[in-house]
Amino acid sequence: MFKKILLLFFLVLLMIGVQNMTEAKDLKLEKSWDKTFVKSDKVEHKKVTFHNRYGITLAADMYTPKKYEGKLPAIAVSGPFGAVKEQSSGLYAQEMAERGFLTIAFDPSYTGESGGEPRYMASPDINTEDFMAAVDFLSVQPNVDPNKIGIIGICGWGGLAVNAAALDTRIKATVASTMYDMSRVNAYGYFDKTDENGRYELKKSLNEQRIADYKSGTYKRGGGVVDPLPDNAPFFVKDYYDYYKTKRGYHKRSLNSNDGWNVTGCMSFINQPILEFAGEIKSAVLLIHGEKAHSRYFSEDTYKKLKGDNKELMIIPNAVHTDLYDKKDIIPFDKIEKFFKDNLN
Repeated sequence: MFKKILLLFFLVLLMIGVQNMTEAKDLKLEKSWDKTFVKSDKVEHKKVTFHNRYGITLAADMYTPKKYEGKLPAIAVSGPFGAVKEQSSGLYAQEMAERGFLTIAFDPSYTGESGGEPRYMASPDINTEDFMAAVDFLSVQPNVDPNKIGIIGICGWGGLAVNAAALDTRIKATVASTMYDMSRVNAYGYFDKTDENGRYELKKSLNEQRIADYKSGTYKRGGGVVDPLPDNAPFFVKDYYDYYKTKRGYHKRSLNSNDGWNVTGCMSFINQPILEFAGEIKSAVLLIHGEKAHSRYFSEDTYKKLKGDNKELMIIPNAVHTDLYDKKDIIPFDKIEKFFKDNLN
């Protein structure tokens, strides 16, 4: 009986492995350089794939310093929420590779070049798992020290990075840049202005959309950053437009640059808070935010939850939310480099 169970177990593993290889083969990975930033001549770049524990194959760009000795410390990067690895996360990854780290910038499940069906869905569980799967992948690279792995999350992926750090003890250091708490903003709206009645109406609308989607056999898209930009748009919408809808940051695979998430794509964030155990993180955490960013309160309130003397909040004078997406003269890369070198040891 035991032998039969063991055989069945190995058959299941084999089937999962075949499924992962098939999906990886089916992924369409762009071979040309199609990033929103200039390619560095100081690092080697290549496309890689890895799978999470749900069997979804993720696509990533790997950046490796051209000159190094021994095994490297490594960093996995993702975000912003609704962006792709050819945008902000790739810029961060390439910059940190220039500074001596092996890095990957990956597309989350259901987005970009990564696998997962249906497309354009988000999940507090699966997207946290995406970071942990990146740690799996980095841990087995022959030129990586598995005891020196950190992560960087940008915007909504900042909150998910902190959530991953609360669960994954292999993550030795976490940077959350211009972070969003996606559970909080979905449940309470911007600046916590949505009350219980408003939340009920939101859930009612989303569940009506589920029926419509089921009947049509498709998923209605929510729309990315509004275009054309209304004259009376609030500043934070203009801020997003300036990045996602202009030459500065537009990318053809970016949800925010185009048709956005499915209307029901982020529904589960409403009643699944991601930072419940942030106070139990023992590893180092650095939160970075712009002084004038509309989202600053997310980092400030998250910092209050963190405990220990290896947690830090850094506020960048005069910076707005998207300044920390791509403005290398504003993003504190020297600080980020020192933070990782001090804590990946």
